[in-house]
Amino acid sequence: MKLNSKWLSTAVVTLTAAAMLTGCGGGGEKKAEAPKAKGPSGEAMIYTSMYPDILDKVCKPNVQKALPGMKTNWFQGGTEKLKTKIAGEIKANKIGTDVLMVADPSYYLYLKDKGLLMNYKSPNMKDVISDKDADGAWSAVRISNMIIAYNEAKIAKEDIPTTWSDLLNPKYKGKIAMPNPMLSGSAYVAVGAIADKFGWEFFDKLKANGLRVEEGNSAIQNKLLTGEYMAAMILEENILKIQETKKEPLKVCYPKEGIISIASPIGIMSSTKNPEGAKALVDWWLSKEGQQAVTKGWMHSVRGDVEPPFGAPKMETLLPTAIKVNWQKLATEEAKIKNEFRTRVMDKQ
Repeated sequence: MKLNSKWLSTAVVTLTAAAMLTGCGGGGEKKAEAPKAKGPSGEAMIYTSMYPDILDKVCKPNVQKALPGMKTNWFQGGTEKLKTKIAGEIKANKIGTDVLMVADPSYYLYLKDKGLLMNYKSPNMKDVISDKDADGAWSAVRISNMIIAYNEAKIAKEDIPTTWSDLLNPKYKGKIAMPNPMLSGSAYVAVGAIADKFGWEFFDKLKANGLRVEEGNSAIQNKLLTGEYMAAMILEENILKIQETKKEPLKVCYPKEGIISIASPIGIMSSTKNPEGAKALVDWWLSKEGQQAVTKGWMHSVRGDVEPPFGAPKMETLLPTAIKVNWQKLATEEAKIKNEFRTRVMDKQ
């Protein structure tokens, strides 16, 4: 039988095309490509003074879940330690972090003045009801309060402190403490605020009443538990945490003269090599989800639509009487303030 040449040519073309499709994974058997991770990519470094256990249990897993396409690295240290680290990096012109989250708001005023922060107005900044920079150089991201703590199992009811001035009472002599402002950013803020409110003489009187300066909050809370200290200046979050996780009888006194409220900021360094990743981190921290992670770490949210941490009142009930803080003074007179405290309190210890 004689084949039709036109039909033969058509058949060859059809078979060739089918073979090509099969070779390319066609024919309905084509495998779907793996979906690409949404959001920013690359790496980003965060320097933060948040406690290591909060980072590991709350921050790292939540950030990784929210930003799966980006590797986030963390360097943790006390505020003053991180400020010293950054000072060395500035001098070497090699800043190692993209995003900064430390306790002392006045430090961000210094960094902005030096042109070291990038202006970025996160869409979520509109929901921040706490402090924020008009240009977007920084925004409050978590609120910590310096308060007085005591152990209700180790103190008589009539001896429970209600004011900062109570710490000057002779019945507390040798049994009061505070964190070291040379190491703790929140303690530095507290020193500046109290000195402005009551005068430096207040620290002379505290020293005369046996004030002890401890390296960190952990030592203070442990000595409150044993009864070595009757009362101490400490971060509210430390006491809320030990109340919830260990059911210990440490209690918070919100002094009648006012708490010292520290709205710790988040900011992006102008030297960042991953601006989109850094912006995504700021966006997440200021989101409702990010702020719920903050309160799980026993700190207060900077948003009005997030409930306070375990055992704490709402910030709106504390802020009206909070001691005013001169952030600009803390930014420009740091050496002077620390030296004043050192000579009045620590050199005599």
